[in-house]
Amino acid sequence: MKGFSDFDSFLFHEGTNYESYKKLGAHLDKEDGIEGTRFAVYAPNARSVNVITEQTWWDESKGGMERHDNGMWEVFMPYVKEGDKYRYVIVGADGVKRYKLDPYEFYSEVRPNNASIVYGLDNYKWHDKKYMKNVDSNEVLNRSMAIYEVHLGSWKKKGSGESAEYLNYRILADELVKYLTYMGYTHVELMGICEYPFDPSWGYQVTGYFAPTSRYGNPDDFRYMVDVLHQAGIGVIIDWVPAHFPKDSFALEHFDGTCLFESDDPLKAEYPEWGTYAFDHTKPEVRSFLISSAFYWIKEFHADALRVDAVAAMLYASFSREKWRPNMFGGNENLESKDFLKQLNYAIRHQTHGYLIAEDSSALPGITTPVEQGGVGFLLKWNMGWMNDTLRYFEKETIYRQYEHELITHSLDYAFTENFILVLSHDEVVYGKKPMLLKNPGSMPEKSGGLKVLYTYQFTHPGKKLLFMGQEFGEDREWDENREINWWLTDDFGRRDIMHCVRNLIRVYKERPVLFADSMDRRTFEWVNRNDYSRNTVSYIRRNPWNYNSAVLVILNFSPMEYTYYKCGVPVSGYYKRAFSTYDSLPGGGGPDEVGDIPPISPYRAECDGRLYTLEYNLRPFEGVIFDFPIIEDN
Repeated sequence: MKGFSDFDSFLFHEGTNYESYKKLGAHLDKEDGIEGTRFAVYAPNARSVNVITEQTWWDESKGGMERHDNGMWEVFMPYVKEGDKYRYVIVGADGVKRYKLDPYEFYSEVRPNNASIVYGLDNYKWHDKKYMKNVDSNEVLNRSMAIYEVHLGSWKKKGSGESAEYLNYRILADELVKYLTYMGYTHVELMGICEYPFDPSWGYQVTGYFAPTSRYGNPDDFRYMVDVLHQAGIGVIIDWVPAHFPKDSFALEHFDGTCLFESDDPLKAEYPEWGTYAFDHTKPEVRSFLISSAFYWIKEFHADALRVDAVAAMLYASFSREKWRPNMFGGNENLESKDFLKQLNYAIRHQTHGYLIAEDSSALPGITTPVEQGGVGFLLKWNMGWMNDTLRYFEKETIYRQYEHELITHSLDYAFTENFILVLSHDEVVYGKKPMLLKNPGSMPEKSGGLKVLYTYQFTHPGKKLLFMGQEFGEDREWDENREINWWLTDDFGRRDIMHCVRNLIRVYKERPVLFADSMDRRTFEWVNRNDYSRNTVSYIRRNPWNYNSAVLVILNFSPMEYTYYKCGVPVSGYYKRAFSTYDSLPGGGGPDEVGDIPPISPYRAECDGRLYTLEYNLRPFEGVIFDFPIIEDN
C-alpha cells in the first residue's frame, strides 16, 4: 500500500498510530505525472469499496479500491482535485450496499447534505508563532484562566429573525477577538466544531472527527479563527466527543457491515438516553482513530486544549443503561474506557503542546492525577459539584438560605482534590433551567445584585473559571441555538452594570496570582467565617502557601440585608485597600462608588473570628467585596 506503510499498519492495529489522518482519508497526490487524489479507508470486513466523486459523475463503476491484507482499501483517482465531493460505496460483510462519508474527511458539505470534500492540510500560513512559542501545558495550572464558552451559530448572526444567517469563521473571529479582549477573557471554548448533522445536538453527536463544521466556512477559515485569537493572546479550547456517535446511516454506524466503531455486545453498544452508539474503546483501531482526531485538532489547528465531553459515560458501564455488563471484578467501572482515557491523556501530554479537560460528573478520584502517578491524566476537570450546590443555593429565596448554608461552603471541603474549573455552562441555561440572572429570586435589582455576588464567589473560589456567553451581561431568556443572544440588552444600564462587574472581576482575578495559582494546594485558601448562616455571609482569605504577602480578603453577602459595621477577623494590621466591590459603578453611572478611590481601612486590635484584629466594613445588600492585604515586610 503506497500511502500506508507496514509500520503505519502495525501501529494502527496496535492502537498507537496517533497521526493516522496523514495517510487515511483523501490526500492530494500525483501518480505518473498526473495530479489527483489518493483515497484510503479502513473497512476490513467489506466485500468491496468504491469511491464515487462528482468528478466522475458519481459513477459507481469507477473508483474501485484495492483491498490490502491490513484491512485497508486504497485507490488513486486522477484529476480529482481539492473541493471535489466524494463518498464511499461499501458492500458490507452482510451484503448490504451503503453510501458512507469518509471517517477521516477534512471537510464536508453543509448539512443536510453530507458528502465528504477533498481538502488539503497544508494550505494555510500561520501567524501565531510568537504565541505558540510560549505555549507550555506544564504552566497552565500556574496561570489565570477565564474561559468564555461560545456557540458560534448563536453568538452573532447576519440579519435577524428566522432569516438570520450564520457568519463565517473569519468574521466571527474578528468580532470575538474584539469582545474577548475588551472583557479580558484568557480563553475561549468553542462548542460544536467537529462536523455534526443535527443542529439541536449542539455538536455533541459528531460525524466528522477531522472536519470543522462547514456551517461557518472551510477548514482554513477555522484556522484563521484560531490564528487571530492566538495573536491576541487568547487560548482556544475545542469541545470533543470520544464517548459516542450518532446512528446516522451515512456515517460511522455499521461502517463495513459490522460493528467496526461500536461494540457488538448489546449491553455495551449504545447509550439509550442519547440514542447513540458507544465507541468500543477495546479496539486498537478505534483508539488510533480517536487519538489521531485529538492530535489533529491540536497539531493541525493549533488548539490549546480539548474539552472531553461525557467522561462519566466512559467511566461507568452502567451510565444511561438499565442493563449493563459488569467488569471482570463485578463492578460497574468501565476499565477498558478508563484505560483508553489514560492512553489518550498520556499521548497528548507527552507528544503535543496541548492538554485535555474532563467534563466529568463522576466521583472517581484521580481524574487530574498524572497517568504516571496512577491517575487518569486529565489536566483539568469541570467542578460539577460546585456548580450544582451553588445554583441550588442561589435559587433559594433569601429567607431560606440560612438553612442551606452548607451548599455554599461544602465545595471547599474537596476543592483541592482535583485541578478544577468552576463552570457556569450552557447546560445550566436550557430546558427550563432559566438563565443565570433569573435563577436569583426577588426583584430585578435583587436578581442583578445576586448575580454579581455569585460571580464574585466564582472568581474568588479556588479553581479556573468558565462562563457561558450572554450570562456575562444578564441574558434574560434561556439559550436557543437557533437565535442570536440578546445583545440589545447591553443598551440597558443595569445589564451593562453586570457586564462591568464581570469585566472588573476578570481584571482583579488576572492581576492577583493568589486567585489563580491555587491548584491542589489547600494552603491557598483560609476560612475567616464559614458559619455565619443566620446572616447569609461568608468570608475567607486567598493567600500564597507560605504567608500573607499579596493576600486578599473576600467578604460575600448573599442576603438583601445591610450590615453596618460588619466585623471580620484579619491576621495582620495595616491598611486594607478595597480592590473590588459589586457596587463599583459604571463610569458616568452616578453610583455610590463612582468617584475617587475608596480610602483604605485599618483594623483595630480586638479578637474576631479567632484572629487578633477586627476589620469593620459597611456591608451592603448582595455585596461581594475584595480587599488587598497590607504590604507585609516580615511575617
